[in-house]
Amino acid sequence: MSEWSDEEVLAAADDPGLSPTEDRRLSELFDRQQAGTLTAEERTELTGLMENYQTQLLQKARGLRESVRRGLRPPLRP
Repeated sequence: MSEWSDEEVLAAADDPGLSPTEDRRLSELFDRQQAGTLTAEERTELTGLMENYQTQLLQKARGLRESVRRGLRPPLRP
């Protein structure tokens, strides 16, 4: 990330994460999991969506950290 442009760093920091469609589907799958009605195929889909979410969240955190390091954003905590 240190090789990224300022714009790329800020874009990563501002990434909203999952699309609205993916977010809805993730909620549906969690509901089905809690109800005990999740199929094997849906379990695989849930795992993939969770991995995608975690990857995006990590990228966002790295973008935030780098943007603060470069002075593009103030620290979240004083």
